[in-house]
Amino acid sequence: MTVLMTTPTRRRPSRAVPTGQQSRRRRVAVSRALLWPALATSIVLTQIPFVLTIYYSLQRWNMLRPGDRGFTGLDNYVSVLRDGSFLSSLGATVAVTGTSVVASTLLGMLFAVLLDRSFVGRGVARTLMITPFLVMPAAAALVWKWSILDAATGMANWGLGLVGLPPVAWNTELPMLTIILVLTWQYTPFAMLILLAGLQAQDRDVLEAAAVDGAGALRTFGSITLPHLRQYVEIAVLLASIMLLQVFDPIAIMTRGTGGTKTLSYLLYERAFVGLEVGEAAAYGVMTVLVTIVVASVALRTLFKVFSTEGIDR
Repeated sequence: MTVLMTTPTRRRPSRAVPTGQQSRRRRVAVSRALLWPALATSIVLTQIPFVLTIYYSLQRWNMLRPGDRGFTGLDNYVSVLRDGSFLSSLGATVAVTGTSVVASTLLGMLFAVLLDRSFVGRGVARTLMITPFLVMPAAAALVWKWSILDAATGMANWGLGLVGLPPVAWNTELPMLTIILVLTWQYTPFAMLILLAGLQAQDRDVLEAAAVDGAGALRTFGSITLPHLRQYVEIAVLLASIMLLQVFDPIAIMTRGTGGTKTLSYLLYERAFVGLEVGEAAAYGVMTVLVTIVVASVALRTLFKVFSTEGIDR
């Protein structure tokens, strides 16, 4: 009689997950769950309208002829590329946005450095400097058009008269400069706030050590402060560029697109609400998004190469 001997199988001891790791995983899961509503809302508010815009761009649709509507393929895009208005508006958008962003960033850095110092009334000065950014764009455009830059009663021409200079019709003779002045005035406080936050986050011990070593104010700013402000400058330029690319109110109120100030946003307005060409306006919108992404990416990489040099990154 044969007796079968079976050896008991060895069970590997189960590894218990540490309590800290379980808690961390739980927090990550909760954080992701809390992000889903915001992500879903962003998709509904941004991607669905963009998909509809693409759909409309493939349609032949003029609101003056509601019965003549149908699928037209890429004909609207061909019309956009053949029309010289798109390229001229793209150039105007780059000129207005680029000049305004650079001027706003430079002035914002200047005011941020001044307001970072201690002096009597600094809180009041900061509040007054922020005020232009809080004004509605349409209200700011009206104030600049009639109260400051009006050819007959504007304060700018009144100041020119005090020094014996002739009056200037700003909105018609210098439309590009007029728009850039308004946008720079309005968005300089935005750049100043971001850069001021960067200055206040700077380590004071490093500045004191530089002063003890004999570094002057300009040397300290160029070698220590400016590299520290790199990420803040990038944020200010990026956010200001996104906002200024969508500027419409000053152009519609002050120049109506004349004198080379017809940006892409105003061109879309003309095609959609003046010409009533919905399909063509949608094609302009899609092309604008694509070109803006490409131009912004190239511009940002070119701009921030100055911070990638060996001397700045140290």
